This record gives sequence, C-alpha cells and structure tokens, in this order.
Amino acid sequence: MSDSIQRTSVGDFPISQTVTVPASASLIFVSGTLPDAADPQVPGVYGNTEVQTVSVFNKLRKVLQQQDLDLGDIVQLRVFLVGAEETDGKLDFAGLQRGYTQFFGTPEQPNKPARTALQVVALPLPGALVEVEAIAARTA
Repeated sequence: MSDSIQRTSVGDFPISQTVTVPASASLIFVSGTLPDAADPQVPGVYGNTEVQTVSVFNKLRKVLQQQDLDLGDIVQLRVFLVGAEETDGKLDFAGLQRGYTQFFGTPEQPNKPARTALQVVALPLPGALVEVEAIAARTA
C-alpha cells in the first residue's frame, strides 16, 4: 500500500467516491463549523446557502492552517443544511455546490473529499443554514 492518500473520483462531480488514507497518516477531526455574519456591521445576518458555505470553508481553511494543513488535506466532509425560504424549506443543494466548488476540484486545489450532505431541522446558531465538520489527514 502506498503512503499517499488515494482518491476515487465520481466523474466530473466535485467529490470522491472513496478516499483511502494510509495507516501512517495522522487524522485531524474538525468540529462542526458555522458561518460568520455576512456583514460584520449587521450581526445575525449570515446570507444565503452559497454565502454561508464560502464563509464556512474560509473558516475551515484557517483552522487547518493552524495545524499546517489546508483544504486539500480534507478527506471527508459532513455538511448539515437547513431548509431555506427561497427553496420552500428544502435544503439548497445548488447553493451548497456553488460555494463548495470554489474550494474543491479546482485547478488550484484539485483534491476532492468524500462528502455527505443532509438536511437538518435547525442548527445551534439561529439564522445559520450551513454547518460542516471535517476530517483531514496528514501523511508523513
């Protein structure tokens, strides 16, 4: 077995079907991350699903950088979405994808994690539509 992380793509879709992490890697578990206010001058307003997704991944990047890692080191994501008014109470998967694809499967950052996205009734931050928890891997 290789000492590198192996990813199996799902065609052009920006996730991996499988991610194999070698036994020699260290796993870093990142707790659920919620968005920041879309405008710091207006507390409690977080924006739509796309805006919140971008906010969350920017925050995740900062957390990972404190561990000398980056978003490309993420091997698994779990995304929790609250139904949005503009989608009649259903999760805004298109908004998630618009934000997500700015960070994963790009020419600058081609690595794609395994990912699950699911709808929840609410999140602990009133007004939040997106929460993401992550697992990153550090190889020797």
